[in-house]
Amino acid sequence: MRRALLAITGLAASTTALVVFKATPGTGQLAREEPAPPPPVAEGPQPSTSSKATKPKAGSSPKPNRSASGASRSDSGGTPKTPAASRAGTAAAQPTPSTVIGPVVTNEFGDVQVRISVVGDQIVNAAALRLPRGTAQSDQRSDQVDSRYSGAVGMVVERQSADLDTVSGATATSDAYRRSLQAAIDQAR
Repeated sequence: MRRALLAITGLAASTTALVVFKATPGTGQLAREEPAPPPPVAEGPQPSTSSKATKPKAGSSPKPNRSASGASRSDSGGTPKTPAASRAGTAAAQPTPSTVIGPVVTNEFGDVQVRISVVGDQIVNAAALRLPRGTAQSDQRSDQVDSRYSGAVGMVVERQSADLDTVSGATATSDAYRRSLQAAIDQAR
């Protein structure tokens, strides 16, 4: 009896700890940050701002010297050591996508409205803002249309047009989605 009580208590405590650990933001995944672009480098030698060498405080570890490019130099004055992200090169600034919202298209089951994100003349994302809801059947068919067409990897982005396959069983919703989408594409171009 005592062992059973200890086993149940231990199981409850470990489950609680696991739930708390999983629910704590930032503990389940590594933080993903974009590397900061290196500061601009001026041509030619850089003037020194101080003629005295700074002495580290007692109890602190010495920090490596930084060159104008932000790269660390070894204490022996050797070649600069650059972080791996810097060696890979910096990516060109990504253009900001513009958002275009199509009109509301009404069918016998409800309203459909589509939003697209466009960079240049490329559709990079599509999303249904409105889809017929209210019954289990409408919800299911709307979800099928949304999952097939929308998103950054949906059929809209894949085909770059409103020429989409009709979702079986959701013909009216598919047609309304395509009409709203085509109007949004026409506005964008």
